[in-house]
Amino acid sequence: MPETISPAELQSCLAQKNPIRILDVRRKTDYEAEPVVIPGAVWRNPDEVDGWGNELPATNETIIYCARGGSVSKSVLTALRAKNLPVRYVEGGLVGWQSSGGEVDRP
Repeated sequence: MPETISPAELQSCLAQKNPIRILDVRRKTDYEAEPVVIPGAVWRNPDEVDGWGNELPATNETIIYCARGGSVSKSVLTALRAKNLPVRYVEGGLVGWQSSGGEVDRP
């Protein structure tokens, strides 16, 4: 499984109503500075991935994103894959999603 998913691919998955879980793993300060999420996403603290990662079922793919698709997404991806979970991160993070025309929600 590739490590990333493009914003366009994620748009397609959402349009087809594929059974995926979307997690916003931006640092708490980034989330609080811009409290918007990709539709359907739930925020999870990336510093606590070892705890909440154990609660994720391995049945459906998990898509994660951080602010720009960099070190935070990669570290969370590594932690979740170590738990044998099917996970990818959004290329460009929330910035890439919005730049590609993706809508956001305010939780």
